[in-house]
Amino acid sequence: MAKEINEKERAKENTAAVVEAVSRTELFFNSNKTAIIAIIAVLIIAGAGFFLWHKFGYMPQKAEAQEQMFPAEANFRAEEYELALNGDGNVLGFAQIIEEYGNKAGKAVYFYAGVCEYQLGNYNEAISYLSSYKGKDKILLARATACIGDSYVALNDYAKAVGYFEKAASIVENIYAAGYLLKAGVTYEELGQKDKALAAYKTIKDKYPQSMEGYDIDKYISRIEAEQD
Repeated sequence: MAKEINEKERAKENTAAVVEAVSRTELFFNSNKTAIIAIIAVLIIAGAGFFLWHKFGYMPQKAEAQEQMFPAEANFRAEEYELALNGDGNVLGFAQIIEEYGNKAGKAVYFYAGVCEYQLGNYNEAISYLSSYKGKDKILLARATACIGDSYVALNDYAKAVGYFEKAASIVENIYAAGYLLKAGVTYEELGQKDKALAAYKTIKDKYPQSMEGYDIDKYISRIEAEQD
């Protein structure tokens, strides 16, 4: 009997708590009705605005940017780097596509622009473009990273260059890494760090013996080991 009374009392207390909560909510809404309606209206307008911008602004610009990429990529494949980068007045180059569309044409536009600048001997500009490439394609990201290293080598900044070669090798960790490790080893030698160069060469021998670099790596290892004897 006492148990039933306790349960009824708890039920009454829960009901009272619910009623009180509803009353407070209703009171809050009535007190702030204008502000709440205004916030909801702003959210609806913002959502509709974003939808309209995305459909009629962003997407058409993205399609236009991608269309502009085709001739620039064709010129890039033909190794017409100046034309690929700056266009000719009839078609846009990568630099103009970036200026007008940003990365709407795809993140690879920064990679292409950076490689063009590197091929044209504009190494600081190459570093700037390549550093802006944030794509998820690991092979392309590793190539971009290694190209930054190549640019620093061209600027005689070997200390910075070697870090990018090591980073490129760590991004892919497959047969492509052998080429980046070889660059790292040669750069370490330029820095006079023979032990680190030897470690890079031995990594190629141990992990990537079937790579093109792996077939010739023994001569690099033998040369340093002979110098250390």
